[in-house]
Amino acid sequence: MPNEPSDTQRPTPPRHVSMQRQGPILVDGPVEVELEDGTTVSSDRFRVALCTCRRSRRYPWCDTSHRRRA
Repeated sequence: MPNEPSDTQRPTPPRHVSMQRQGPILVDGPVEVELEDGTTVSSDRFRVALCTCRRSRRYPWCDTSHRRRA
């Protein structure tokens, strides 16, 4: 049938993303992240934590800096 996808046209399954209250965004990897300045960083880990508080020294990757209170 013409409307059925072939083996080479199968859609990529959606990425799983978990939101954490006062914590990082967890994304099933591998991932590429485009930063504000247009540069791209990537990780091939099975799950990555993206920093949402901008306290991380490894931004955009979370280093749990959000746990410390200043």
